[in-house]
Amino acid sequence: MISSNDFKRGTVIKIEGDIYAVIEYQHVKPARGSAFVRTKLKSLTKGSTVDKTFRGGEKVEDVRIETKKMQYLYDEGDSLVFMDAGSYEQETISKDYVGNILDYIKEGDMVDIAIYENKPITLEPPTFVTLEVVYAEPGVKGDTATNVTKSVKVETGADFHVPIFVNTGDFIKVDTRTGDYVERVKK
Repeated sequence: MISSNDFKRGTVIKIEGDIYAVIEYQHVKPARGSAFVRTKLKSLTKGSTVDKTFRGGEKVEDVRIETKKMQYLYDEGDSLVFMDAGSYEQETISKDYVGNILDYIKEGDMVDIAIYENKPITLEPPTFVTLEVVYAEPGVKGDTATNVTKSVKVETGADFHVPIFVNTGDFIKVDTRTGDYVERVKK
């Protein structure tokens, strides 16, 4: 058990059968009444965020999450196969758990997998990934004066909006947290 007074960013707790990570917290001591802790929590199983207030010193069940660095090996229909980088054991994970991670990773890429009670709960790709553009419409001359973007397809099959000067064969850096183009990269 952990006290609500001990919350920090990244603390993982269990409430009503679901697992949450503390994203934001604020200790409040009003002039009258007892202290409380205002939090923003992210569900690690559903991905949604909720705002919840706890009484000061309220006990909550804390959760120990094991994080493993694993390498994405291949797609197996309705699941993905990963290999533990340390023990070389293979883990098959249902596509229901992975969300849109396949937009950002290729075979051989490393991901962080959070495991609770021998079940994967989150898969995190690297914060920034470099992907090759496999299809891009040619830019229209004269459109470079403003912040014009176009849609391109990358090697993973995902579509991203990029500046007009990005062409087929270029490599782009993408922020996996937002899905936004960051820069063109020389390979």
